[in-house]
Order: sequence, then structure tokens, then C-alpha cells
Amino acid sequence: MSLESRLLDALQPWRTAPHWRVAFSGGLDSTVLLHLLARLSARERLPAISAIHVHHGLQSAADDWPAHCRSVCDALGMELKVVHVRVERGASLERAAREARYAAFGEHLGAGEVLLAAQHRDDQAETLLFRLLRGAGVRGLAGMPAVRKLGGGWLVRPLLSADRAELYHYAQAQGLAWIEDPSNQCTDHARNYLRHRVMPLVQLRWPGASVNMARAAGHLAEAQHLLDELAEMDLQAARLGSRHSWLTVPSLSLAALARLSAARQRNALRHWLVGRTALPDSDHWAGWDALRDASVDAAPVWRLAAGELHRGDGRIWWLSGPWLGAPTEPVDWPRLDLALQLPGNGSLSLAGQHGLDGRLQVRYRQGGETLNVPGRGRRDLKRLLNEAGLPGFVRSRLPLLYRADQLVAVANLPQLDVEPLSLVWAPPADARFELMGSFE
Repeated sequence: MSLESRLLDALQPWRTAPHWRVAFSGGLDSTVLLHLLARLSARERLPAISAIHVHHGLQSAADDWPAHCRSVCDALGMELKVVHVRVERGASLERAAREARYAAFGEHLGAGEVLLAAQHRDDQAETLLFRLLRGAGVRGLAGMPAVRKLGGGWLVRPLLSADRAELYHYAQAQGLAWIEDPSNQCTDHARNYLRHRVMPLVQLRWPGASVNMARAAGHLAEAQHLLDELAEMDLQAARLGSRHSWLTVPSLSLAALARLSAARQRNALRHWLVGRTALPDSDHWAGWDALRDASVDAAPVWRLAAGELHRGDGRIWWLSGPWLGAPTEPVDWPRLDLALQLPGNGSLSLAGQHGLDGRLQVRYRQGGETLNVPGRGRRDLKRLLNEAGLPGFVRSRLPLLYRADQLVAVANLPQLDVEPLSLVWAPPADARFELMGSFE
């Protein structure tokens, strides 16, 4: 079957999408993909097709690439969007550039739209080998998925059944011109070292290596799918049971997880964390053991790449974004008829009848607070929060309403109201990182 026919077959499920956008670097692979799509659109009824070129600004040679990409798109009658990104330099410049690139793609992908990327079978084999050498688990060794969520739409890789040589022969036959990125020849980069030094030797001894490695990645992807199904079954019970429905921080029942074997605990947590943070490697899972096995009165924390897991009220809680800090400054509330926005801490409103006057201020716990609870007399706030089962991480940011120096209401705990009113707190939203596993 021709390359064009296989591409059309791979794209059949996406023919009703509102728009196809091509990740267009100007290199060989994406140039072939764009050209194939232009040919298909001339005889098939396809969604609107356009291209996106991401300019990383990492090398001076790249400054000329947007003009080349525009000339290619103009010749094919396609719209091109050039997006400039800033790459934060860190331990891995390759990874930082990849993350910046896919973040930009996600931002420019509308609801239900499809981003088409030109990775092929040789890329898949290199990905498998690269991750194997890094000690990846089943999820990593499953390689690059053919389809995954991205932004409001989908990332689709329709050329995973083709190899690099096939794309090269097509480009030669069609007289296509493409960009040769000088950095692709630098074997200081791990991927380039595998591509130029390792894979040629492997294929010399085993000519079918790329095909077989890509097939192995497919088997591992199926195994990961089964593990995900098992995780969903295990998480179903663990998601239930929180007695603080207003606390929208993601949480799981510790008891439900503890009933599972150690391997199933890790599998469930990987599945639960995969859209929130980079997953921990084998050496860091000791943090989960410490969190799970800590004494009831302890306040253990497991720190991960994009957030923290805390324990409280018989549950584990995922904290990220604004939840990683705690507000300290008091905030005046001059208009009780209007919701009060708390810097970095959501918003407040009042429910019920009240005759509050004088200076009203929202403060946060300093320690030693007491409250005159109707029918119970003056009580220590710390003990009252213990009775309410409020997790420790919430207490430092729990809004307290004061009239002068008298504590009159505690947010979202109406049983502690001093007067016939309730302080309703909408906490800050959980800041989630839509990593969806890997940026590959």
C-alpha cells in the first residue's frame, strides 16, 4: 500500500474534526507529511488544513526557517502560523524545547482540532531504546502514542507505520526541499547519539530492528492499557469518602489504597498522577511508603516534580500551584454584600442574616485562637478543627472572619458560627499540569 493510502487510512477517524493543523518544522518528515496532505486534499473531502511552525530561538540558523516554511506553505496553498517560544535552559535543553513546543501547540489547538505530527517508525524505535536505557517502566516503554489529548484537541501521529528511508525516497521523488537542522548532527545530544552511532550498528546486525522495536512498543502500550484499566478499578473506591465536599483538592482514601498490594498501590497512584506531574522514578517511591506508613498524628509530605502529596483525615491530597504556599496577610472586607477576593486563596462570601458592623477583617491562623461557640462556650480553635477532621494543609489558609479582635466565623464550618451567618469560602482551584505522560 502506498504511503499516501496508509496516511489516509490512519486519518479516517479524524475526518470529521473541525481543523487539521500540522506541526511543521520545515524538516524532512514534516515536509513530507504536509505535501501528502496537500495531495490528499486535492481529491478527498478533508477538514481545513494549516501548519504551525514553532521558533525556539536557540540557534541563529533557525531565524531563516520561518521564511522557508512560509514559502512551502504558500506553494501548497496552506496557511502558516509562526509561534515564538522561550525555552528555559535546564539540565536537558532537548526536553525543555520539546515541552515549550508542545505547550505552544496546545495553546493554538481549538476544541476538537487535531495536531498532526510527523514522527515515524524509526523515531519510535529510538524512543523505546532511549527510555529503556533510562530505566523506564511500562508506560515509558510503550513509546510515543499514536493518539493523545493535547490542549482542547488531539495530537495524532499518522506516520508511525512508515520509516525514515520511505519518507526520504518520497521527498526525493517529489523534488521537495527541506531544512537540515545543524543540531541534529550533534551527537552530544542523547537522541542524536542513538540515531547516528547506535542504531546504524543495531540495524547492520538486525536489519528488522526498527520494525521489531516499534512492534514491542505496541505490545507494551497494550499492557499499559490493561494496567490503566486495573488502576481505574482500584481508584473507584479510593475516590469516595471525603467529608469536606467543598475541598476540591484531588484526594484518595488512604485505607482503600492500603488494602491493595504494593504493586497495585504504585500502579493506581501512577495512573492518578499521570496528568498532574512527572512520575517518580523507582528510587523516589520510598516517599510513598513513608507517607502511607506514618503515624496518625504525623504530617508527612511527599514532594514530586509539580506538587506535593499530603496526608490528612484518612486521605492523601494532591497540592499544586497556589496550594504550595500559604497566605499570611490580613485582608479588610469593607463591603459584605460583595464577594471578597483573597490574594492567592480563592474568594469569600457571606450567607445568612447578620448585623455585623465595624471593621471586619479576614485573617489566617497564628496559633492560640479561641472561639465562643454557641451552646459550648469558649473553645480552642485548634481542638475544634481537630474535631471537624480538617486536614492540616488547609488550616494555614483557612479564612477567619474577625470583628475588631473577636473571631466571629470560620470558613466553611458553620457549626462554629458565633452569629447567624456563615462564611462561605471557594478555595483556589487545583493547578493541574496536563502532561498526559510524556511530551514525546
